[in-house]
Amino acid sequence: MVTKRIAEWPREHMAVVGSSLGGFYASVVAERMQCRVVLLNPAVEPARDLAKYIGETTAWHSDDKFFFREEFVDELRDMRPVKITRPERYFAIIAKGDEVLDWREMASRYEGCHIKLLEGGDHALSDFDDHLPEILHFLQLAPGRNT
Repeated sequence: MVTKRIAEWPREHMAVVGSSLGGFYASVVAERMQCRVVLLNPAVEPARDLAKYIGETTAWHSDDKFFFREEFVDELRDMRPVKITRPERYFAIIAKGDEVLDWREMASRYEGCHIKLLEGGDHALSDFDDHLPEILHFLQLAPGRNT
């Protein structure tokens, strides 16, 4: 659905940013659209990691219940890019203190890409604002400039 909606966007001026599972999806979009991408503690193997949640579960941010189906795991497995085709388009910020995902796995998946490896930190990248100037520079954006 996302790919269809952005199919006509000018790729040379396009970028995606994603965190955690959103980082996985951002990688998928970046590979399909050949655009720049910024990843914040990206999920590397969500099909493997989320398979244990098949069935009724609750949302991460509330007690709302929903049913996580096996085909969702299959979809994640099917959409995973086999490899990173142009690592120069990638910027990954990875915190060694991530309490949810293994920083070594993230660093390995994005080896050869521009990586900012943080000592400590957390999954939410609570210090995100500190990294914003470097992100904007990588994306070739400047504050106050519409690109």
